Amino acid sequence: MTYNFDPEFTDIIAALPQMPFDDPVAARAGIEALSAAMNASVDLTGVQVDERDIPGPQQAPAVKVRIYTPAERAAQPSAALLYIHGGGFVVGSIDTEHASSAMLARKLGIAVISIEYRLAPEHPYPAGLEDCYAVLGWVHEHAAELRIDRARIGVFGQSAGGGLAAALALLTRDRNGPALCFQFLGIPELDDRLDTPSMRAFTDTPLWHRPNAILSWKYYLGTNYQAGADDVPAYAAPARAVDVSGLPPAYVSAMEFDPLRDEDVIYALKLMQAGVAVELHTYPGTFHGSSLVAHAAVSKRQQQEMLEVLRRGLKIG
Repeated sequence: MTYNFDPEFTDIIAALPQMPFDDPVAARAGIEALSAAMNASVDLTGVQVDERDIPGPQQAPAVKVRIYTPAERAAQPSAALLYIHGGGFVVGSIDTEHASSAMLARKLGIAVISIEYRLAPEHPYPAGLEDCYAVLGWVHEHAAELRIDRARIGVFGQSAGGGLAAALALLTRDRNGPALCFQFLGIPELDDRLDTPSMRAFTDTPLWHRPNAILSWKYYLGTNYQAGADDVPAYAAPARAVDVSGLPPAYVSAMEFDPLRDEDVIYALKLMQAGVAVELHTYPGTFHGSSLVAHAAVSKRQQQEMLEVLRRGLKIG
């Protein structure tokens, strides 16, 4: 299929890394090697980094978190952001998000808590989500120690991380758990049914396409659920949520040539119709993960908007 990509992407698409989702171990190795090379030059100026193992969900292992804070913090407690990495529920780690986490802590002057949740297929739903919920509870409980304002804790995720962020907002609402003030859902993976026009059409797009999405949901749902079946919970696939009222304000982004595009737009509309304050932004000429091409003008606009959206959502300044 031919795609009308932004001209700044056309010369680099062929060189983008592939993600062989038919072999999760190989996919992880490739992503970790790439992130290790990138992390060698990460700028940590003005940022303190602390790793901890915190109690996991009941009868589950501890969850590793990496906490990024500005080296010079204001006297008052700061806002905080739970950072949930992407990777189709199968790959990715706190290392793959190291540069982004440090940048957000430095530029926003907040605490960023990056979560090393368990990955599928070894740990299918709800393992990763429960890890994220455990971290949210721990952050609330230790807010004074971390110098965090409990009223200004948001969640941030892109791709599968965006799907988990949306699920976490649903889960903590329904459990009457710790409150979130904002949810940043970047190109989120939300719908296991794989039946939107964009999901059916985009079978060969860069970085993410329908074949990867099929495997991603197969791995994430494991043997207890089948993608597309009637019993898949909304906490696994937030697009299935019937009641989305009472959720925190949200930002949702979607890329033009991303199979996830339509489920993202539909979810944002569902939130709006339920009375949730939502900002939805779609970017023309883009694809899933095209922001990795950082020099492109549209990628620069995405990053600038991300910072402004988070400042508003976390009530910074």
